[in-house]
Amino acid sequence: MNESEAARLIAMLNRVPKEKITMPGKFDELIVGYVFALGATALWSGNFIVARGLTDQIPPVSLAFYRWLTAVLIFCPFAVRGTIREWGGIKQHLPYIAITAFLGITCFNTFIYVAGHTTSAMNLSLISITFPIFIVLFSSVLFNEKLTLKKGVGMLMVLTGVVCLITKGSVAKLLSITFAVGDMWMLAAAVIFAVFSILLKRKPEAISVQSFQFTSFVLGLIFLAPFFIWERIRFPGNVLNQTTIPAILYVGIFASLCAFLLWNRAIVILGPTRAGMVYYTLPLFTGLLGYLFLGEAIGIIHLFSMVVILTGIFLANQSARTRVGQTEKRMETT
Repeated sequence: MNESEAARLIAMLNRVPKEKITMPGKFDELIVGYVFALGATALWSGNFIVARGLTDQIPPVSLAFYRWLTAVLIFCPFAVRGTIREWGGIKQHLPYIAITAFLGITCFNTFIYVAGHTTSAMNLSLISITFPIFIVLFSSVLFNEKLTLKKGVGMLMVLTGVVCLITKGSVAKLLSITFAVGDMWMLAAAVIFAVFSILLKRKPEAISVQSFQFTSFVLGLIFLAPFFIWERIRFPGNVLNQTTIPAILYVGIFASLCAFLLWNRAIVILGPTRAGMVYYTLPLFTGLLGYLFLGEAIGIIHLFSMVVILTGIFLANQSARTRVGQTEKRMETT
């Protein structure tokens, strides 16, 4: 190859976008990111199976308390040193961390376990994925974020899907307002998780994710303690047995720590928008596990509600994804 041919080849390569040259590596990394996100979602779906499957074995507050106790004990050797090192920043922002811990640790999962006593695992998961709609609604009211037509239509579709789900598609049941109590608890949990998610976006940068998470776990456990004591007094008896202990270890280790680590890694690789879309597959995993382990039937109303809810969430978040994509393109050109 002479010098002129080499020069033409170099010039041609320089005109090829860099992302096209590195596409195989990026594609492999995206696959890993989606695997991590799906893994976290699958682990979280098991939490709804436990919530529904252990209703006769352990009261809801006790299940939540033992879950976070397990998570704290397992997490402690890895996080306590960093938490001590960052204690100055943690102490400065302790009220903020306490509020997020009370909502996300103390209330959210406890409400799920309470809901599991009177509604199906499939309903739990379908209602749980409505929380992005509440984020859109609260952001519009509290932070004056523009509510577009697509967001409005999306929110209306999600509301329709949830109503169809909790009424089993019965107009008579809707008119008589005879919803399952568990559906209402789960809807309250989704609202709480939306507020919790909004607060998480304002996490102080001076505190690492690991220290913030560990501190939240500890505070949430402390806030749960009085309710746990009250429940044990009201419902005495041994709740730790060969059935509940493996379930507690699962929700404490896999549905808490492992899912959290996988999800954070997925967000690093995919970004929050892509990872968030994977989370909407939660009812698929929960429905399958509920069918296999609990014998719960998957009916037409579940499938219809799922389609309506997912479509509504897609529409409500479409404008946000467009803005993210435009921002990424501007960053690539600078």
